[in-house]
Amino acid sequence: MKELIFEVTQDADGGYSAECLTEAIFTQGDSWQELREQVKDAVQGFFFDSPKPDSIHLRMVRDEVMAVA
Repeated sequence: MKELIFEVTQDADGGYSAECLTEAIFTQGDSWQELREQVKDAVQGFFFDSPKPDSIHLRMVRDEVMAVA
C-alpha cells in the first residue's frame, strides 16, 4: 500500500476530524498537531498485523455556506 488519504474538517469547537477515504479509519484531535499524532496512532492500530502504508496524506476540506442576495 502506497498512501492513505484522509479528509480533514475543522469542527465547530475548533478541533479537527479526519476520515480515511479508502479504509474504515476515523479519528479526532483538539489541535492540528494532536490530530497528526492521532492519525498516525489510528493507522498503526488499523494495520497492526499487516504492512503499513508508505505515507499518509491529510487533505483539509473547508465547507462554507454563503447566502445569495
